[in-house]
Amino acid sequence: MDRGLVAVPAVDGGVLVSWRLLGDESAKTAFNLYRDGAKLNAAPLTGPTDFVDKASGSTGTYTVRAVVGGKEAAAGKPAKVWVDGYLSIPIQPPADGVTPVGEAYSYTANDASVGDLDGDGRYEIVLKWDPTNSKDNAFGGYTGDVFLDAYTLEGRRLWRIDLGRNIRAGAHYTQFQVYDYDGDGKAEVAMRTSDGTVDGTGRVLGDPNADWRETGGERPQADKTGATILPDGTKVARVQGRILKGPEYLTVFDGPTGKALASAPYSPPRDPRADAPTIEQMTEVWGDGYGNRSDRFLAGTAYLDGQHPSLVFARGYYGRTTLAAWDFRNGKLTRRWLFDSAAPGNEKFGGQGNHQLSVADVDGDGRDEIVYGAMAVDDDGKGLWSAQLFHGDAMHVSDLDPTRPGLEKFGVHESPGKNGGIGAAMLDARTGKVLWTTPTDRDTGRGLAADIDPRFPGAEAWASNSDALYTAQGKPIEGVKHPRQTNFAIWWDGDDLRELLDKNQISKWDWKTGQAVPLLTAEGVTSNNGTKATPALAADILGDWREETVWRAEDNRSLRIYATPYLTQRRLVTLMHDPQYRVSVAWQNTAYNQPPHTSFYLGEGMKTPPRADIRTQ
Repeated sequence: MDRGLVAVPAVDGGVLVSWRLLGDESAKTAFNLYRDGAKLNAAPLTGPTDFVDKASGSTGTYTVRAVVGGKEAAAGKPAKVWVDGYLSIPIQPPADGVTPVGEAYSYTANDASVGDLDGDGRYEIVLKWDPTNSKDNAFGGYTGDVFLDAYTLEGRRLWRIDLGRNIRAGAHYTQFQVYDYDGDGKAEVAMRTSDGTVDGTGRVLGDPNADWRETGGERPQADKTGATILPDGTKVARVQGRILKGPEYLTVFDGPTGKALASAPYSPPRDPRADAPTIEQMTEVWGDGYGNRSDRFLAGTAYLDGQHPSLVFARGYYGRTTLAAWDFRNGKLTRRWLFDSAAPGNEKFGGQGNHQLSVADVDGDGRDEIVYGAMAVDDDGKGLWSAQLFHGDAMHVSDLDPTRPGLEKFGVHESPGKNGGIGAAMLDARTGKVLWTTPTDRDTGRGLAADIDPRFPGAEAWASNSDALYTAQGKPIEGVKHPRQTNFAIWWDGDDLRELLDKNQISKWDWKTGQAVPLLTAEGVTSNNGTKATPALAADILGDWREETVWRAEDNRSLRIYATPYLTQRRLVTLMHDPQYRVSVAWQNTAYNQPPHTSFYLGEGMKTPPRADIRTQ
């Protein structure tokens, strides 16, 4: 990684310039900052990696040089001032289309991820384009194709991948991972593909003429308990446009070109017993025969051996739960393991999954585990624990409570009739032990954990099933209702607390008044994913350790990267050199997006974090 130098108008005047402190360099590394070749600091800067240039008139070019042992290193890539406070990156929407039944659709920019695709030390952006007729799994109907583009920060499009007619569009269908899996210094892109997928070089995968979309008819529907309701004329599912048969692949694409490098039959499969399962087989395995449960996919990246990143692709969470781990080495995909809740001894792991996953070393052995909602899978593919709290829509894994050892997991749940009336819960992430809960008799749809109040140690937590704001130890904060913002969080204004990110706004929680105070309202941009109101991406992709947010412009012709205008007194290594945070950014786009979290406690009263455990091949 380079210094990620960035310059924006400072909130109190002048220009705020910030840059990365890398995890593999000395803690004593100092810096000299230059504008148009003139040094701005009298002595090397040994504190936070930012600087307010009061004399600047928002013009000029900045460079920064590390100083080690009194000697200057070479300058990195220079930076000009983002005079509007953001960088606008032009993007190119795919052409509008029409479904086989004559329904017109267009495209909106959706979720994004980052990776160094070309090996130059700078992140590129991988952007998913969703058609306006994308579908939740509960609904039938045709959708347009899904596209993935790669853009440099200057707006140059490197490639476009068309997933084709045989990959359905919707939040639960296409999860993509961007990471350097083979250790060549360039990130790859991995996702599920099928016949007709066109890679970034124009090559078609599989049969270009195959069309596996259902043209009509009905299939048995199941209720939320998983019990099949036979088609008796009262409750059936429309299957037109669904894709219930045909080949599925896991494909790894080249970062610089988008070329398909390797493909393997997608695992977990629809049914391990049959390539094209019947309605009856699908219903037996998943609880329905129309692809609602079987076509809910999740994906992540994990250091399962403690040294090398592996791909994790999953299928199902309402009932049957399956996860497969893959390695991409020397140009080949090899399956490492397959976890299936239907296997003997795994019964308690069924129905515990979320609309997202998290990856963390929860047991401290140096290898990552997969936290899959109210359950966890160990690095070797065996079930680690199941809390029996059942499905949920949001969760957070980090050192949320620094008063106790290890990591915690906070999540919300939507099955109070099955879990004893629990709407939200804080768990020990190593064992799954329930630390505290909040009661409810209804589906709890949203929940967030972030340190927003300096009076109490750890992250505060709140959920949509009550007005209470809880301490990390589960005590309601007296006289305070939680923020209405319950979607995302961001480290933005420079103190150790985290801010609230919702829709096109970043807000600061005023714990004295119990109000959220807007810090940034980004005009001309909009959020994604309906009521989830998430950005395209929020992550530490430039500058110092604070996070940037990426929104799409309202006209879908550009992305905007907003960087903080606030000075910080905290010196931290870039968050991207914390392995848990980095893989959190990789899985952020998965289904119901969640904010990334660090492996250490980052909040009021924090200790100096451990030295970054950077893992390379």
